[in-house]
Amino acid sequence: MAEWRRLLEDLGYRDVETLLNSGNAVFESPGRSTRNHGEAIRLALQKSLGLEVPVIVKSAAELAAIQEENTLAREAPDPTRLLVAFTAEPADLQSLAGLAALAVPPERFLLGRHAAYLWCPAGILESQVAESLLGKAGRAATTRNWATVTKIRALLDR
Repeated sequence: MAEWRRLLEDLGYRDVETLLNSGNAVFESPGRSTRNHGEAIRLALQKSLGLEVPVIVKSAAELAAIQEENTLAREAPDPTRLLVAFTAEPADLQSLAGLAALAVPPERFLLGRHAAYLWCPAGILESQVAESLLGKAGRAATTRNWATVTKIRALLDR
């Protein structure tokens, strides 16, 4: 995580904080769109560490909107079984709509305006929707469980 923090600082980001070994970080930065931040970070990871990974950056306001629209959080007693799928582009988010047909009750899939949400009461490993999100169908998305999302938000609120 120290190397990850240093990479972000070398890109000019300030007040960088990382979350455990999750690959998540919060930082302050002037201007630039979240898409531009994501691309700059992706290229830096590729150049310095040889990693080819998608990078999705959300602003504090976007993360707040994602939390606000997640109606499943009210009915999901275990935040580790509630997934949030983040995409960089709205079209990529809309491409996940077809996954709703794979949800087997009591599992629930919700496509919001800012993210997609999946409640997996039987566990993430048992969910066809989660498997698709983590596989080819979700290649433009990255997922985090609700517990991680709330920890990221706590870092932002410091």
